[in-house]
Amino acid sequence: MDIPSCGNAGLTALREMAREMESNLHDNILAYWLDRMTDPRGGFYGRRDGHDRLDTEAPRGCILNARLLWTLSAAARRYPEMTRYADAARRQARWLIDRLIDRRHGGCYWSVTPEGERLDGKKQFYAIAFAIYGLTEYYRLSGDEEALREAVTLFEVIETRSRDRVRGGYLEAANEDWSPIGDMRLSDKDLNSSKTMNTHLHILEAYTNLLRVYPTPECREATASLISLFLDRIIDAESGHMGLFFDDDMHRVDHGISYGHDIEASWLLLEAAQVVGDEALTARTLEATRRMAAAALEGLTPDGSMVYERHEDGRLDEERHWWVQAECVVGLLWLARYHGDTEAPLKALRTWGYIRDNIVDRDNGEWLWSRLPDGTPNRRDDKAGFWKCPYHNGRMVLESVPILDRLCGSPA
Repeated sequence: MDIPSCGNAGLTALREMAREMESNLHDNILAYWLDRMTDPRGGFYGRRDGHDRLDTEAPRGCILNARLLWTLSAAARRYPEMTRYADAARRQARWLIDRLIDRRHGGCYWSVTPEGERLDGKKQFYAIAFAIYGLTEYYRLSGDEEALREAVTLFEVIETRSRDRVRGGYLEAANEDWSPIGDMRLSDKDLNSSKTMNTHLHILEAYTNLLRVYPTPECREATASLISLFLDRIIDAESGHMGLFFDDDMHRVDHGISYGHDIEASWLLLEAAQVVGDEALTARTLEATRRMAAAALEGLTPDGSMVYERHEDGRLDEERHWWVQAECVVGLLWLARYHGDTEAPLKALRTWGYIRDNIVDRDNGEWLWSRLPDGTPNRRDDKAGFWKCPYHNGRMVLESVPILDRLCGSPA
């Protein structure tokens, strides 16, 4: 791709960005988890607080552990010379399969103790989707048939227990025994809605990875159906933003905007359509995701950072969350690669500069949760924990470097 706005200096800066990103992945992100978060009892510790203090007895969440499995497996595939990534992925796959899958009722526990005993058995389909995502990536690394079997079984669980074939979409949660649950919220920040954009997005992400290794008609249909649901019901045709919360009939019940989710979905949806392989669906998705990315970039600021969201009442939440910045980089580079946006690479360079200078913890490793609106580091939220792991930032590097190599004329 020609990037006339870059010039030689710009191309040099983008190549340096790729080098810095890879160094950050190896020396800052994954080194932190392997050296400081590995629990000698097995698996990974469940938490370090915002001051980087270790909590050895924190619960182990399904989301954290499934995302860790994905990241370690994807990094091991990309960097086979880094043998400790593959070793850690192997141990993590075993830990997840043995301790987080509910052998009595099916699906995955929400959380377990550090020893792997059930704590909260509720079935949050968002978490089950991440288990599919991690297990399929591990299968891509290892060829381990057990991991694939477990992923396929979890796919069947979601299709049977969550998919609403009458009203459309996927239900949010259930009790441990699959009976209806009163509080469906993924977190206390969410509305108690039966169906949400966020869960649909990450079921789609999981199904996309499963389809790569399990290309059955059932998996293809489910993935394509989810893409169509986004195009027809979740994305607002006028604004390009996604709705966040929906009722049983997939009618929107909120008025908020999540800039981070918009930019993340703008590339995950296009990736899913490419894997499905339907030309007409891909063409529809290409146009919709271009508009989505443009809408998301309403939250991009002159210093390269992206604000978090716009609340129901119209107020802007200007906190700079780690994951939003990471997804912004990927979304911008997909804009360059697949939509021909020649300005997007330099915007991504600015966002990476903001991350490098404000979000990366150069003293202790990993990234901060966020910078508060006044620019100070957020210490109230975890450095590592139930929701904070090397998934968004690790994936940013793994997605971005091959695109940067291609854009800059270097081998991928």
